[in-house]
Amino acid sequence: MTSDPDQPAVSEEDRARADSYALISRLFYGPADAVLLQQLGAGPEPGLQEESDELQLIGWEPEVQATAYSTALHALQATCRTADAEALRQEYDDLFAGAGKALVTPYTSGYAVPHAPDRHLLALREHLVAWGLARRDAVFEIEDHVSAVCDVMRWLIQRERPIPEQLAFFNEFVYTGLGTFCNAIDARATTPFYKAVADLARSFLAVEKEAFDLHATE
Repeated sequence: MTSDPDQPAVSEEDRARADSYALISRLFYGPADAVLLQQLGAGPEPGLQEESDELQLIGWEPEVQATAYSTALHALQATCRTADAEALRQEYDDLFAGAGKALVTPYTSGYAVPHAPDRHLLALREHLVAWGLARRDAVFEIEDHVSAVCDVMRWLIQRERPIPEQLAFFNEFVYTGLGTFCNAIDARATTPFYKAVADLARSFLAVEKEAFDLHATE
């Protein structure tokens, strides 16, 4: 998707949220290569985050009390340290891009509104048009791809769109579809890596849902 390149500075908390969506998007957009596996397995360099473009992921730093999300993130790190990039490429193709029919479709409309996926996709496109977002010509994935809806959430956060606007998009196009997608991965994945990715995504969605619910009660 393309949009206005100008964006305001965001808070550290919102940057962490945006980076978490970016990581989930990347992990589902294509197979993790050796460089990404090494980066995730090693974690960020101490003291560099404030002055660099390193991902500031929620739950990366040690916590007094572990959360489901931080536990999932550290489990993914451990999996990355032993994962084989070529094996992951094959599993990615088998799960999400298999010839004929993928084991797990990465398009969320069928999960969110299984009885009317076309209508759901049309509603998503209407939102994107209203925000001036468009799919790039070189991108073949449909707008309801898991990675695409995560990228939209990242865009909303980075542009500091109002919380009610973020919440509406999250509830309608992210939370239900992505959660059910992760459950489908649990049922189909044969190696620990994509199960760990699914657990990370699901745990992060729970963090977002709780934060949105708390905001709604204020």
